[in-house]
Amino acid sequence: MRSSLEPISGLHAFVRAAEAGSFSAAARLAGTTPSAVSKSVERLEQRLGVKLFLRSTRSLALTVDGTAYYERVAPLLRSLDEASDALSSAEPARGLLRVSLPGVLGPTLVDHLTGGFVRRYPDIKLEISITDRHVDLVREGFDVALRVGAVEAADWMMRRIATLPLVLVAAPDWLDHAGYPSTRDDLLQAAHVRYRLGSHAYPVRFSDGTELAIDGALDTDSGQAMRTAALAGIGIAQLLRLAVADDLAAGRLVQLLPHDPLAAIPVQVLHAFGRLAPLRVRLFSDFLADVLAPHSI
Repeated sequence: MRSSLEPISGLHAFVRAAEAGSFSAAARLAGTTPSAVSKSVERLEQRLGVKLFLRSTRSLALTVDGTAYYERVAPLLRSLDEASDALSSAEPARGLLRVSLPGVLGPTLVDHLTGGFVRRYPDIKLEISITDRHVDLVREGFDVALRVGAVEAADWMMRRIATLPLVLVAAPDWLDHAGYPSTRDDLLQAAHVRYRLGSHAYPVRFSDGTELAIDGALDTDSGQAMRTAALAGIGIAQLLRLAVADDLAAGRLVQLLPHDPLAAIPVQVLHAFGRLAPLRVRLFSDFLADVLAPHSI
């Protein structure tokens, strides 16, 4: 006898595969195997009498019928998931939570997560990836990502949890050799460690809206690498105050132009669960907001 749950299971497998772009990615989201997802989709195709996907060894693409079916079915399943979440919100939070954290904040946040979040919610299993690369939440199977700076993609649900100040810093030995910049013009003559994302190198941005297009002695797409380079005496780096607070307190780095503040930068939590995220995602977001609140402006 066919289980009454099988059609719903096939629909979930189909939607996850369509959104993730592969059976493997859909299986990671569902906590099952690619073979199980593939078989669920095949049974759905047999029941419907149409081909939903064009398959090859390297790609998975919706057919015309598959696209039309997805556009009708996906909103209905999201509504069902949201209704289930609303009914189960009083239950203890549990399950796997895959998160992506930016490198420059990773060490600080992991300290709080392991010392606070894990103990507070023992039934939530954390899987943490620390990278400044902008991960694809659905295709790579992440539940939530923390992003520092502007977010261009509109595909995800986004919540701003903090606005953090940036500071210009350099190693004292480098400053003794190169000189202490005291004006914005002095910055133009100095060596800098720049943050570069793709082909774009970020300028120094001041709170009054002025931008300085500085030359880079070293460019990197990693905030943690920028901190390391600044400590090594490569030049001036524009970094989150929170990320270098211990270095400033210990005298390993010195803040430059402290009376000419830089533009603050937003910190956002992203997820792909729609309007009502699972409880574990909401608790994680609230926890990070509380951690960053004392440093936010």
